[in-house]
Amino acid sequence: LQHEPFILFGSGFSLNETIQTACRSQGFTPNVVCRTGQWDLLADMVAHHMGIALLPEYYARKINPDTFAAVPEPRVVPGDSAAMKASFAPVVRAFEAAREFTGGLDQCFAIETFSDFPHERGLGSSAASAGAIIRAVLDAYDREATDTEVLALTNLAEQVAHVRPSGLDAATTTSDLPIRFQSGEMRALSQHVGGTLVIADSGIHGSTRDAVAELRARYEAAPDTIGPRINRLGELTQVAIDALDAGDAAALGAAMDDAHDVLAELGISVPVLDGLTQAARDAGALGAKLSGGGLGGCVIALAATDTDAEAIRCALLDAGAAQTWTYQMRTSEASE
Repeated sequence: LQHEPFILFGSGFSLNETIQTACRSQGFTPNVVCRTGQWDLLADMVAHHMGIALLPEYYARKINPDTFAAVPEPRVVPGDSAAMKASFAPVVRAFEAAREFTGGLDQCFAIETFSDFPHERGLGSSAASAGAIIRAVLDAYDREATDTEVLALTNLAEQVAHVRPSGLDAATTTSDLPIRFQSGEMRALSQHVGGTLVIADSGIHGSTRDAVAELRARYEAAPDTIGPRINRLGELTQVAIDALDAGDAAALGAAMDDAHDVLAELGISVPVLDGLTQAARDAGALGAKLSGGGLGGCVIALAATDTDAEAIRCALLDAGAAQTWTYQMRTSEASE
């Protein structure tokens, strides 16, 4: 492939780094002739013989097989590299923790996982994967476990993934309720808002560590400017909590919009996230904001109806989102 012209996604997409690293490992630097944030435009360029491209399987399934020759990438065996072993370490720990819990240490398993959401986007993928494996092992042994026990097992895996996890991801993936996290304490919330959440992947790895470090530096340099904005985020969080409890979708959406604008002022957002939130708002979203630690990751948008959700989803893809998901919000009641 060293003599082939490459067409890559726009700057910031994590797949670019993967492709370039793989090429360098084979002793050459890819000849990049063009970049675009839209997968369908990228495919058209390939169709017009402008170069070759590597697409996520999700998009490769959408291309016309009569026009394109799609060559599947060989599966990677976890033992192939130290980096791959490290990425699977939390999954292995989840399996071991669940098996120890059941007492069936002599039982062997063949585990195959499938995930349609990316890692390092602020979606809690490591906790979700760990929880799914833990529940699968428990089901295999026909062993019952309380939510508290599953949470404790998931946290064991999260300690491998994040060393000192807050516990929030593990808690949210084992709960049917929204959770408020403040000063290390978590509290379940009531949720009475209907509608649909549309989630869009920016294609950029988020970095909570970098975002926190940069924000801390800005605060120390200008506390009188940054402090009030941080306090404003706390106020908007309470507005959102009240809106969830009251079933006020419009108020929740407005709080989402305001929160994103404040995060942008704090330097936590990046242009691609700002563009996606604006695209969602223009398509009729009640509100939209970045999700996760910032500097990449995902955007969430609140839609009043399924029709609105589809329009927003399409608008986000047109605006360059790598992929999208929709989630039907469910009402729930937190116990006192």
